[in-house]
Amino acid sequence: MTVDDARGIRANEEGSEGIVSVRYRGIIPPMVTPFDEREEIDIRALQGEAEYLIGVGCTALTVGGSTGEGAGFSPEEVRAAVRAVATQTRGRVPVIAGAIPDTTREAVSLGKGAREAGADALQVTPPHYLFPPGPDDTVEYYRTIGQAVGLPIVVYNVVPWATIDVPTLVRLLDLPNVAGVKQSGGDIHKLSELLHAARGKASILTAVDDLLYPSFVLGADGAVAAILTAVPTLCVALFDAVQRGDHTAALQIHNRLVPVWMALSGPNLPARVKAALKLQGRHGGRSRRPMSVPSGEDVSMIQEALERAELVTVA
Repeated sequence: MTVDDARGIRANEEGSEGIVSVRYRGIIPPMVTPFDEREEIDIRALQGEAEYLIGVGCTALTVGGSTGEGAGFSPEEVRAAVRAVATQTRGRVPVIAGAIPDTTREAVSLGKGAREAGADALQVTPPHYLFPPGPDDTVEYYRTIGQAVGLPIVVYNVVPWATIDVPTLVRLLDLPNVAGVKQSGGDIHKLSELLHAARGKASILTAVDDLLYPSFVLGADGAVAAILTAVPTLCVALFDAVQRGDHTAALQIHNRLVPVWMALSGPNLPARVKAALKLQGRHGGRSRRPMSVPSGEDVSMIQEALERAELVTVA
């Protein structure tokens, strides 16, 4: 998928929409954000990781999502991270910018910064601090962001206490600016319900990390999930196996992935993903406080899972 294939909504100077069909498919890792010892974004490391992910067959990249610790990004940091990745990708794959806001105003500010830096789309959570909006306000929230920013939006349905129900998601998919839904939160039942209700309307992407295989069999168009960032080669191979109908190979890959997710799943998930990258010779940098470095026991567990998955050599 190239940027020209993926870019769906273009804004003029006033922010009005010109609508073009857009679909996202395949393996779309939510990139980690490497921070240096001062907790500033390590641009060179971020660009190196982008190049690696493109090289192993990922079809788009998400910058500043949950795995990328994007909830703490300022608008300036959104622009810096997106600009770094967009510069590195040079149009080879779409760049999707994460926005994890609590007001429409904040979402528009983050989205405009991402657009100016070269983002091709946004991945946006619903507001979630204490008082989540109802269905009508949720629809208006996404409508306003799309009209103001002028980029396609992937609805990031992840927040446990602010989950968007399937009827409201279907309404969102009727908005001209909404390109799809990333169904997260470990709920494959909601993913199944959404696929049944909205298949073909837009991209339905799974973020059920340990159930990618059944998600793809059910018809998910692709995935945006932390395990894709940790072990992208296996996830690309799994998606490709399902697409060609090779379920023997797909099940084998699934069984290699499950122990990896079991080792990664836990407190401070982004830091655990970074530990997995380091064990594979990749540079994920440090995480921002208060997120702590995984314990030696946790790192050993991640290493053992990677060894079982044949992704690192047994010492």
